[in-house]
Amino acid sequence: MRRIRFLSAIMAGSLVLGGGVAAAQSSLPLSGSQGGSAAPPSYLKDEDGRSLILRGFNTASSSKSAPDGMPKFTEADLEREYAAMGTNFVRFLISWRSVEPAPGQYDQAYLNRVEERVGWYAERGYKVMLDMHQDVYSGAAIPGGDTGNGAGPIGNGAPAWATYTDGLSVEPQDRWELYYIQPGVMRAFDNFWNTTGKHPELAEHYANAWRAVAERFADNDAVVAYDLMNEPWGGSMIGSPFEAGPLAALYQRTTNTIRQVDQDSWVCVAPQAIGVNQGLPSGLTKIDDPRAGEQRIAYCPHLYPLPMDLGSAYEGPARTLTDVTIDAWRADVERVSGVLGGVPVIIGEFGFDTTLPGVVDYIGRVYDEAREMGAGVAYWSSDPGPWGPYLEDGTSTALVGTVNKPYPRAVAGTPVEWSASDTNLQLTFRPDPAVTAPTEIYLPQQGFPGAVNVEGADIVSWDRDSRLLTVRTVGDAASATVKVTPAN
Repeated sequence: MRRIRFLSAIMAGSLVLGGGVAAAQSSLPLSGSQGGSAAPPSYLKDEDGRSLILRGFNTASSSKSAPDGMPKFTEADLEREYAAMGTNFVRFLISWRSVEPAPGQYDQAYLNRVEERVGWYAERGYKVMLDMHQDVYSGAAIPGGDTGNGAGPIGNGAPAWATYTDGLSVEPQDRWELYYIQPGVMRAFDNFWNTTGKHPELAEHYANAWRAVAERFADNDAVVAYDLMNEPWGGSMIGSPFEAGPLAALYQRTTNTIRQVDQDSWVCVAPQAIGVNQGLPSGLTKIDDPRAGEQRIAYCPHLYPLPMDLGSAYEGPARTLTDVTIDAWRADVERVSGVLGGVPVIIGEFGFDTTLPGVVDYIGRVYDEAREMGAGVAYWSSDPGPWGPYLEDGTSTALVGTVNKPYPRAVAGTPVEWSASDTNLQLTFRPDPAVTAPTEIYLPQQGFPGAVNVEGADIVSWDRDSRLLTVRTVGDAASATVKVTPAN
């Protein structure tokens, strides 16, 4: 989403005083006393046991204010997205207000609409992460919450019946982000986290709303993960006390509740957004997965370096600070992944104004980091406009060509490393003999218009319509390297 700029400004001042992102990182307490360090990447797995490399979009901001909770995104839009960029993943926004419009009552008609759209993705081989989205807690916290930035009601997420401002004021603001620090909004968050001691039932309702979602999608192979809360905000409690306290407690409670009905889908947890999105350390602590077998917890941070937040181009001093931020952010993401148990990482959001200089370099830099980390990516967002792949008139932005690159989508083992150019893909992985499904690779039309050469594996199929190549390695070697190039 577009960033919370008032807090970015606060961070800007603090980082200058502290000597930059690196100094701030070294001076703040690191998350959880468990410590933790970078570990080799781990991956979400599909129903065949293949490691998933996820590339896609958030869909979509328009769902936040829609009465039916559905985004302005059609099946034809999805067709265009796949044809132009070969994506295989979506972070699909849902909301608590739509799931549980009244206490303990779950809107099956709403879940039907979500399921219909999940079906669009399933038919095309996508994986879906359902994201319980919130911004400024709830539109019900904002008097007359239908004005502001022109994008619909201010605030989204919680239902009105779960919104307790205790009569504290919420004054009109020039920017919607400023509502976060209005007394009534702060109190609504405090009551949700029960730091007021008044509303312990809200966390139970939230977990049970997730149970209703998980019960519906437990047997749906397309739904691979549940993102438990978008960009958590602690109200009057922030930083490590919030992340290690109320936030971790909610995550644990919700995970336990989901596992009552769904043993297989991954549970994705995010840190506090403010600060962590900009490269400061997270205080999130380990969440225990009660499922039998290996843990299926994933870490889903967002990335919005401060210069990008403030509208800078990716050039000059802003580029230097952004690069320092990305380095610090990556180091902490890998550390927190270790704290959580060496879990997979999905970048739940990152984005940039595609009309600004340096856009190709910046987006390429983030995707390179994701590749090296083994992280999935959900770009913000599929909405039309300068931040997305298409403008309002349908014109492609620079994002389309930047994203449309070869990549391995599902690997029959554990990836070690991979690299790609417009006309070359090389993948090294450790084959898993228990996986019988082939490795699946996406190859764009512009680099691979005809037949392909494959070294290190046998071709199972090459579908020029879907742009999917499937290969299978032979023998029982501990490591395999597959190289794909266009045939002469």
